[in-house]
Amino acid sequence: MFNILLEKDIDHIISHSGDIFDNLKGKRIFITGGTGFFGKWILETFAKANSDLKLNLEVVILTRNINAFRQNFKYLYNNKIFIFLEGDINNFKFPKDKFDIVIHAATDSNSELYKTNPLLMFDTILNGTRNVLDFAVRNEVKNFLYISSGAVYGKQPCELSLITEDYSGAPELNDINSAYSEGKRAAEMLCVLYSSKYGISVKIARCFAFVGPYLPLSKHFAIGNFMNDYLKDKAIEVKGDGTTVRSYLYSADLVIWLLTILLKGKNCRPYNVGSEIGISIRKLAETISAFSGKSLDVKVMTKLNDQGNTYRYVPCTGRAHNELGLFQTIYINDSIGRTLSFYLAAMQL
Repeated sequence: MFNILLEKDIDHIISHSGDIFDNLKGKRIFITGGTGFFGKWILETFAKANSDLKLNLEVVILTRNINAFRQNFKYLYNNKIFIFLEGDINNFKFPKDKFDIVIHAATDSNSELYKTNPLLMFDTILNGTRNVLDFAVRNEVKNFLYISSGAVYGKQPCELSLITEDYSGAPELNDINSAYSEGKRAAEMLCVLYSSKYGISVKIARCFAFVGPYLPLSKHFAIGNFMNDYLKDKAIEVKGDGTTVRSYLYSADLVIWLLTILLKGKNCRPYNVGSEIGISIRKLAETISAFSGKSLDVKVMTKLNDQGNTYRYVPCTGRAHNELGLFQTIYINDSIGRTLSFYLAAMQL
Protein backbone atom coordinates (compact mmCIF):
# COMPACT_ATOMS: atom_id res chain seq x y z
CA MET A 1 0.00 0.00 0.00
CA PHE A 2 2.88 2.39 0.78
CA ASN A 3 6.63 2.40 1.37
CA ILE A 4 7.26 1.12 4.92
CA LEU A 5 10.52 3.12 5.01
CA LEU A 6 8.40 6.28 4.96
CA GLU A 7 5.78 5.18 7.47
CA LYS A 8 7.07 7.45 10.26
CA ASP A 9 7.17 10.45 7.95
CA ILE A 10 3.68 9.88 6.52
CA ASP A 11 2.29 9.47 10.05
CA HIS A 12 3.97 12.80 10.87
CA ILE A 13 2.22 14.43 7.91
CA ILE A 14 -1.18 13.07 8.89
CA SER A 15 -0.83 14.02 12.55
CA HIS A 16 0.36 17.57 11.77
CA SER A 17 -2.24 18.41 9.12
CA GLY A 18 -5.24 19.27 11.28
CA ASP A 19 -8.50 18.83 9.39
CA ILE A 20 -6.86 18.88 5.96
CA PHE A 21 -7.59 15.22 5.22
CA ASP A 22 -11.21 15.54 6.37
CA ASN A 23 -11.58 18.11 3.61
CA LEU A 24 -10.20 15.66 1.05
CA LYS A 25 -12.75 12.91 1.68
CA GLY A 26 -14.41 11.65 -1.47
CA LYS A 27 -12.46 13.98 -3.74
CA ARG A 28 -11.35 13.30 -7.31
CA ILE A 29 -7.85 14.68 -7.82
CA PHE A 30 -5.76 15.16 -10.96
CA ILE A 31 -1.99 15.43 -10.54
CA THR A 32 0.72 16.38 -13.02
CA GLY A 33 4.29 15.63 -12.03
CA GLY A 34 2.99 12.85 -9.83
CA THR A 35 6.00 10.63 -10.48
CA GLY A 36 8.63 13.27 -9.60
CA PHE A 37 10.17 14.12 -6.22
CA PHE A 38 7.19 16.14 -4.97
CA GLY A 39 4.71 13.86 -6.68
CA LYS A 40 5.96 10.63 -5.12
CA TRP A 41 5.62 12.17 -1.67
CA ILE A 42 2.07 13.29 -2.42
CA LEU A 43 1.17 9.82 -3.72
CA GLU A 44 2.73 8.07 -0.71
CA THR A 45 0.78 10.40 1.57
CA PHE A 46 -2.52 9.87 -0.25
CA ALA A 47 -2.03 6.09 -0.21
CA LYS A 48 -1.53 5.84 3.55
CA ALA A 49 -4.00 8.57 4.49
CA ASN A 50 -6.67 6.92 2.34
CA SER A 51 -6.03 3.59 4.05
CA ASP A 52 -5.83 4.97 7.59
CA LEU A 53 -8.61 7.57 7.38
CA LYS A 54 -10.96 5.95 4.83
CA LEU A 55 -10.92 8.97 2.55
CA ASN A 56 -12.38 7.28 -0.53
CA LEU A 57 -10.02 9.20 -2.82
CA GLU A 58 -9.67 8.82 -6.57
CA VAL A 59 -6.41 10.19 -7.98
CA VAL A 60 -5.51 10.40 -11.67
CA ILE A 61 -1.79 10.87 -12.35
CA LEU A 62 -0.40 12.17 -15.63
CA THR A 63 3.01 10.67 -16.45
CA ARG A 64 5.20 10.43 -19.53
CA ASN A 65 6.25 6.84 -18.83
CA ILE A 66 3.84 4.51 -17.07
CA ASN A 67 6.03 1.43 -17.52
CA ALA A 68 9.02 2.97 -15.75
CA PHE A 69 6.88 3.94 -12.78
CA ARG A 70 5.17 0.53 -12.71
CA GLN A 71 8.52 -1.24 -12.57
CA ASN A 72 9.97 0.90 -9.78
CA PHE A 73 6.85 1.60 -7.72
CA LYS A 74 4.61 -1.38 -8.27
CA TYR A 75 2.94 -1.04 -4.87
CA LEU A 76 1.75 2.48 -5.74
CA TYR A 77 0.82 1.56 -9.29
CA ASN A 78 -1.39 -1.24 -7.98
CA ASN A 79 -3.08 0.90 -5.33
CA LYS A 80 -6.77 1.01 -6.17
CA ILE A 81 -7.12 4.77 -5.62
CA PHE A 82 -4.61 5.61 -8.37
CA ILE A 83 -5.28 5.76 -12.11
CA PHE A 84 -2.28 6.46 -14.36
CA LEU A 85 -2.67 8.40 -17.58
CA GLU A 86 0.25 8.38 -20.01
CA GLY A 87 0.82 11.57 -21.94
CA ASP A 88 2.73 14.78 -22.42
CA ILE A 89 1.71 17.81 -20.40
CA ASN A 90 1.48 19.90 -23.56
CA ASN A 91 -1.08 17.76 -25.36
CA PHE A 92 -2.45 14.97 -23.15
CA LYS A 93 -5.95 13.63 -23.78
CA PHE A 94 -8.26 15.13 -21.17
CA PRO A 95 -9.88 12.55 -18.87
CA LYS A 96 -13.66 12.74 -18.76
CA ASP A 97 -15.91 13.61 -15.82
CA LYS A 98 -15.53 16.28 -13.18
CA PHE A 99 -12.54 16.69 -10.86
CA ASP A 100 -12.52 18.53 -7.56
CA ILE A 101 -8.81 19.36 -7.43
CA VAL A 102 -5.84 19.75 -9.75
CA ILE A 103 -2.28 19.70 -8.39
CA HIS A 104 0.00 20.98 -11.14
CA ALA A 105 3.48 19.90 -10.07
CA ALA A 106 4.97 19.04 -13.46
CA THR A 107 7.99 21.01 -14.56
CA ASP A 108 11.38 20.24 -16.00
CA SER A 109 14.12 21.97 -13.99
CA ASN A 110 16.83 19.78 -15.49
CA SER A 111 20.11 21.73 -15.55
CA GLU A 112 21.06 20.27 -18.93
CA LEU A 113 17.87 21.66 -20.46
CA TYR A 114 18.88 25.09 -19.13
CA LYS A 115 22.02 24.84 -21.24
CA THR A 116 20.87 22.94 -24.31
CA ASN A 117 17.32 24.14 -24.97
CA PRO A 118 16.07 26.95 -22.72
CA LEU A 119 13.36 27.78 -25.26
CA LEU A 120 11.91 24.28 -24.89
CA MET A 121 12.00 24.67 -21.11
CA PHE A 122 10.14 27.98 -21.29
CA ASP A 123 7.57 26.63 -23.74
CA THR A 124 6.96 23.49 -21.68
CA ILE A 125 6.37 25.45 -18.48
CA LEU A 126 4.05 27.98 -20.11
CA ASN A 127 2.19 25.83 -22.66
CA GLY A 128 1.95 22.91 -20.23
CA THR A 129 0.41 25.12 -17.57
CA ARG A 130 -2.08 26.56 -20.04
CA ASN A 131 -3.07 23.08 -21.18
CA VAL A 132 -3.64 21.96 -17.58
CA LEU A 133 -5.67 25.11 -16.90
CA ASP A 134 -7.78 24.39 -20.00
CA PHE A 135 -8.36 20.90 -18.66
CA ALA A 136 -9.40 22.38 -15.30
CA VAL A 137 -11.93 24.67 -17.01
CA ARG A 138 -13.35 21.89 -19.17
CA ASN A 139 -13.67 19.48 -16.25
CA GLU A 140 -15.17 22.07 -13.88
CA VAL A 141 -12.30 22.04 -11.38
CA LYS A 142 -12.78 24.53 -8.56
CA ASN A 143 -9.48 24.19 -6.68
CA PHE A 144 -6.13 24.39 -8.50
CA LEU A 145 -2.68 24.25 -6.85
CA TYR A 146 0.19 25.59 -8.93
CA ILE A 147 3.66 24.56 -7.80
CA SER A 148 5.76 27.60 -8.63
CA SER A 149 9.30 28.43 -7.55
CA GLY A 150 11.31 30.92 -5.53
CA ALA A 151 13.21 31.44 -8.78
CA VAL A 152 10.49 33.91 -9.82
CA TYR A 153 12.18 36.58 -7.66
CA GLY A 154 15.37 36.51 -9.67
CA LYS A 155 18.67 36.90 -7.85
CA GLN A 156 18.19 37.55 -4.15
CA PRO A 157 20.13 40.68 -3.08
CA CYS A 158 23.06 39.90 -0.77
CA GLU A 159 21.77 42.31 1.84
CA LEU A 160 18.30 40.70 1.89
CA SER A 161 18.47 37.83 4.38
CA LEU A 162 14.93 36.55 3.69
CA ILE A 163 12.92 37.19 0.54
CA THR A 164 9.22 37.97 0.92
CA GLU A 165 6.34 37.41 -1.50
CA ASP A 166 6.01 41.14 -2.17
CA TYR A 167 9.65 41.56 -3.26
CA SER A 168 9.52 43.35 -6.60
CA GLY A 169 12.70 41.92 -8.15
CA ALA A 170 12.66 39.68 -11.19
CA PRO A 171 14.90 37.47 -13.35
CA GLU A 172 17.12 39.10 -15.95
CA LEU A 173 15.12 39.16 -19.18
CA ASN A 174 18.19 39.37 -21.42
CA ASP A 175 19.75 36.23 -19.92
CA ILE A 176 18.72 32.89 -21.45
CA ASN A 177 19.47 31.26 -18.10
CA SER A 178 16.29 32.95 -16.86
CA ALA A 179 14.09 30.69 -19.02
CA TYR A 180 12.97 28.57 -16.06
CA SER A 181 12.44 31.52 -13.71
CA GLU A 182 10.59 33.66 -16.24
CA GLY A 183 8.55 30.67 -17.36
CA LYS A 184 7.36 30.21 -13.79
CA ARG A 185 6.50 33.91 -13.51
CA ALA A 186 4.50 33.83 -16.74
CA ALA A 187 2.73 30.64 -15.65
CA GLU A 188 1.68 32.32 -12.41
CA MET A 189 0.13 35.12 -14.47
CA LEU A 190 -1.73 32.56 -16.57
CA CYS A 191 -3.16 31.05 -13.39
CA VAL A 192 -4.35 34.47 -12.23
CA LEU A 193 -5.93 35.23 -15.62
CA TYR A 194 -7.78 31.89 -15.70
CA SER A 195 -8.97 32.43 -12.14
CA SER A 196 -10.36 35.83 -13.08
CA LYS A 197 -12.05 34.64 -16.28
CA TYR A 198 -13.29 31.18 -15.28
CA GLY A 199 -13.68 31.31 -11.51
CA ILE A 200 -11.08 28.67 -10.69
CA SER A 201 -9.69 29.05 -7.17
CA VAL A 202 -5.94 29.11 -7.80
CA LYS A 203 -3.42 28.55 -5.01
CA ILE A 204 0.24 29.34 -5.64
CA ALA A 205 3.13 27.71 -3.76
CA ARG A 206 6.54 29.29 -4.44
CA CYS A 207 8.88 26.47 -3.52
CA PHE A 208 12.54 26.90 -2.56
CA ALA A 209 14.97 24.05 -1.65
CA PHE A 210 14.12 20.70 -0.07
CA VAL A 211 15.63 17.49 1.19
CA GLY A 212 14.23 14.04 1.79
CA PRO A 213 13.78 10.55 0.35
CA TYR A 214 13.24 10.50 -3.43
CA LEU A 215 15.37 13.62 -3.93
CA PRO A 216 17.53 12.85 -6.98
CA LEU A 217 21.12 12.22 -5.86
CA SER A 218 22.87 12.57 -9.21
CA LYS A 219 21.29 15.66 -10.77
CA HIS A 220 21.94 19.36 -10.11
CA PHE A 221 20.84 19.44 -6.45
CA ALA A 222 23.90 20.14 -4.29
CA ILE A 223 22.53 18.43 -1.20
CA GLY A 224 21.66 15.33 -3.25
CA ASN A 225 25.14 15.24 -4.78
CA PHE A 226 26.73 15.52 -1.33
CA MET A 227 24.62 12.63 -0.04
CA ASN A 228 25.53 10.58 -3.09
CA ASP A 229 29.23 11.10 -2.30
CA TYR A 230 28.57 10.17 1.33
CA LEU A 231 26.77 6.95 0.40
CA LYS A 232 29.67 6.01 -1.90
CA ASP A 233 32.30 6.82 0.78
CA LYS A 234 33.82 9.46 -1.49
CA ALA A 235 35.21 12.88 -0.68
CA ILE A 236 32.38 15.40 -0.90
CA GLU A 237 32.87 17.85 -3.76
CA VAL A 238 31.61 21.42 -3.55
CA LYS A 239 31.56 22.64 -7.16
CA GLY A 240 31.49 26.36 -6.31
CA ASP A 241 33.32 28.27 -3.60
CA GLY A 242 30.91 27.06 -0.91
CA THR A 243 29.68 30.51 0.15
CA THR A 244 26.19 30.29 -1.40
CA VAL A 245 23.52 30.21 1.32
CA ARG A 246 20.43 28.08 0.93
CA SER A 247 17.86 26.62 3.30
CA TYR A 248 16.19 23.23 3.26
CA LEU A 249 12.71 22.11 4.24
CA TYR A 250 12.18 18.41 4.81
CA SER A 251 9.81 16.71 2.39
CA ALA A 252 7.31 15.66 5.09
CA ASP A 253 6.88 19.32 6.07
CA LEU A 254 6.68 20.17 2.36
CA VAL A 255 3.61 17.96 1.89
CA ILE A 256 1.88 19.50 4.92
CA TRP A 257 2.51 22.97 3.50
CA LEU A 258 1.34 22.12 -0.03
CA LEU A 259 -1.90 20.47 1.09
CA THR A 260 -2.65 23.32 3.51
CA ILE A 261 -2.05 25.95 0.81
CA LEU A 262 -4.25 23.94 -1.57
CA LEU A 263 -7.21 23.82 0.80
CA LYS A 264 -6.79 26.93 2.95
CA GLY A 265 -4.67 29.38 0.96
CA LYS A 266 -6.19 32.55 -0.46
CA ASN A 267 -7.07 32.72 -4.13
CA CYS A 268 -4.16 33.90 -6.35
CA ARG A 269 -2.08 34.80 -3.29
CA PRO A 270 1.42 33.27 -3.48
CA TYR A 271 2.98 31.61 -0.44
CA ASN A 272 6.69 30.94 -0.01
CA VAL A 273 7.40 27.31 0.88
CA GLY A 274 10.73 26.52 2.49
CA SER A 275 12.91 27.01 5.55
CA GLU A 276 14.10 30.35 6.92
CA ILE A 277 17.25 28.79 8.40
CA GLY A 278 20.08 29.42 5.97
CA ILE A 279 23.22 27.31 5.71
CA SER A 280 26.23 27.81 3.43
CA ILE A 281 26.86 25.11 0.87
CA ARG A 282 30.29 24.46 2.41
CA LYS A 283 28.81 24.08 5.89
CA LEU A 284 26.16 21.78 4.46
CA ALA A 285 28.85 19.57 2.89
CA GLU A 286 30.77 19.49 6.18
CA THR A 287 27.60 18.58 8.09
CA ILE A 288 26.91 15.64 5.79
CA SER A 289 30.58 14.62 5.82
CA ALA A 290 30.64 14.41 9.60
CA PHE A 291 27.30 12.62 9.88
CA SER A 292 27.45 9.59 12.17
CA GLY A 293 31.18 10.21 12.67
CA LYS A 294 32.10 9.35 9.08
CA SER A 295 34.16 12.54 8.48
CA LEU A 296 34.82 12.34 4.75
CA ASP A 297 37.02 14.97 3.11
CA VAL A 298 35.31 18.06 1.72
CA LYS A 299 36.84 19.44 -1.48
CA VAL A 300 35.88 23.00 -2.47
CA MET A 301 36.52 23.18 -6.21
CA THR A 302 36.49 26.96 -6.76
CA LYS A 303 38.60 29.69 -5.17
CA LEU A 304 36.81 31.66 -2.46
CA ASN A 305 34.84 34.64 -3.74
CA ASP A 306 36.24 37.59 -1.79
CA GLN A 307 33.93 40.21 -3.33
CA GLY A 308 31.42 39.96 -0.49
CA ASN A 309 28.64 39.05 -2.91
CA THR A 310 27.31 35.96 -1.18
CA TYR A 311 24.44 34.45 -3.17
CA ARG A 312 21.39 33.66 -1.02
CA TYR A 313 18.24 31.65 -1.73
CA VAL A 314 16.29 31.78 1.52
CA PRO A 315 12.58 32.63 1.85
CA CYS A 316 10.60 34.56 4.40
CA THR A 317 7.71 32.30 5.38
CA GLY A 318 5.86 34.74 7.63
CA ARG A 319 2.82 34.79 5.34
CA ALA A 320 2.42 31.00 5.49
CA HIS A 321 2.90 31.05 9.25
CA ASN A 322 0.62 33.99 10.04
CA GLU A 323 -2.21 33.17 7.63
CA LEU A 324 -2.12 29.36 7.53
CA GLY A 325 -0.39 28.35 10.77
CA LEU A 326 2.45 26.63 8.90
CA PHE A 327 5.90 26.20 10.38
CA GLN A 328 8.98 24.01 10.05
CA THR A 329 8.90 20.99 12.35
CA ILE A 330 11.89 18.96 11.12
CA TYR A 331 15.30 20.65 11.01
CA ILE A 332 18.40 20.17 8.92
CA ASN A 333 20.33 17.58 10.96
CA ASP A 334 17.23 15.43 11.40
CA SER A 335 16.36 15.94 7.72
CA ILE A 336 19.79 14.73 6.64
CA GLY A 337 19.64 11.78 9.02
CA ARG A 338 16.22 10.66 7.82
CA THR A 339 17.21 10.97 4.16
CA LEU A 340 20.47 9.06 4.55
CA SER A 341 18.73 6.38 6.60
CA PHE A 342 16.15 5.95 3.86
CA TYR A 343 18.77 5.48 1.15
CA LEU A 344 20.94 3.19 3.30
CA ALA A 345 17.93 1.01 4.09
CA ALA A 346 16.83 1.00 0.42
CA MET A 347 20.33 -0.13 -0.63
CA GLN A 348 19.98 -3.17 1.61
CA LEU A 349 16.60 -4.29 0.26
